[in-house]
Amino acid sequence: MSDFSQYADYGPLPGKLFIVEGIDGSGKSTQLDLLKKWLISQGYCVSFSEWNSSPLVRETTSVGKMKRLLSPQTFNLIHAADFADRFERAILAPLRAGAVVLADRYIYTAFARDVARGVDPEYVRRVYRFAPKPTVALYFRVPLAEALRRILTGRPELKFYEAGMDLGLSEDPYKSFEMFQGRILEQYDRMIPEFSLSVIDATLPIADQQAKVRKLVEPHLKDVMRQPVNPYAEVLQVQHLTGRYLEGKESDWSTE
Repeated sequence: MSDFSQYADYGPLPGKLFIVEGIDGSGKSTQLDLLKKWLISQGYCVSFSEWNSSPLVRETTSVGKMKRLLSPQTFNLIHAADFADRFERAILAPLRAGAVVLADRYIYTAFARDVARGVDPEYVRRVYRFAPKPTVALYFRVPLAEALRRILTGRPELKFYEAGMDLGLSEDPYKSFEMFQGRILEQYDRMIPEFSLSVIDATLPIADQQAKVRKLVEPHLKDVMRQPVNPYAEVLQVQHLTGRYLEGKESDWSTE
């Protein structure tokens, strides 16, 4: 794999882009949610975007999955369209405004999943060449067996594409899911040095993981857009005096 040097250059972007990656069951979404809540509590302006959530292609994707019409190449292009739409609305604009942008999955998800489905790696990278380099890319690394345990425990059924059944890996959806996730894990591990992903041990306690996440993120927050902190609200927060009544009083105080 050649060194990927096709990140788009949009000039100076005062905001910061923090993204999380990992196979299903890695706990990345939990960690990103904790980071989001912490950043907001510190007064930072935060925009959030997650994979495969654009209303532009949602109906098409749903119909394609329901009728099992999606080939690996179709998947690649639909997800690229989804990302392009979200990028313009929920990523690039906030970055230009100086906000913090959090993304639950970024272009590396396509690099892992599409290649696991047999799409050419160089082609996938060219499709996403309009994406800028994230400020910090966090990869939550978890052993396949542990990820499968988290996902499959008590789960009654796996969806067709989720299990990678379209690839013909196995007639057993659970076995197919294991094989598919294994392929994805291999791609992520290969991308660690290629894209300088910051690896977080996803088997650590949740609090320990979050501490590592904040340690990686905090140095980049110096010049990011931040709302003025109400001194009364700060005192209440420190003393753990929060609630509907006090929140209302904070609003009253802030207008005086």
